[in-house]
Amino acid sequence: MEERYLALDVGEKTIGLAVSDPLNITAQGLDTIFRQSYKKDFEALKKVIEKYDVNVLVIGMPRRLNGDIGIQGEKVKKFTEKLKRQIDIKVEFEDERMTTKMAEDTLIQGNVSRKKRKKVIDKLAAVNILSVYLDKRS
Repeated sequence: MEERYLALDVGEKTIGLAVSDPLNITAQGLDTIFRQSYKKDFEALKKVIEKYDVNVLVIGMPRRLNGDIGIQGEKVKKFTEKLKRQIDIKVEFEDERMTTKMAEDTLIQGNVSRKKRKKVIDKLAAVNILSVYLDKRS
């Protein structure tokens, strides 16, 4: 079975999403999930997984610059453990240290206003997470 990837940029308030194209060459940004509760977050994720026939989640793992997992990384691990109890799917982690910064820089270079940047930053960070992951695989 062909693998299809969904990247998650898990934050306190939002989850940025990006899906691989059917050939797993590029990453396309999807809508951002505005977090409400684990139950509602997982229901929203299930819908996306089914819609795009995803069988691998690539979850951005926040790390400190020295590579250690900090407070945010622990929160992502907790989220992932709860998720795996609700959804039977393969999970891979990808270092996300610079993905949000890369996304912000891209938007600033494109003269995107601060207000609009807030709306798309998580989605673009998820695209960067998945792009790095796909590049490593090829």
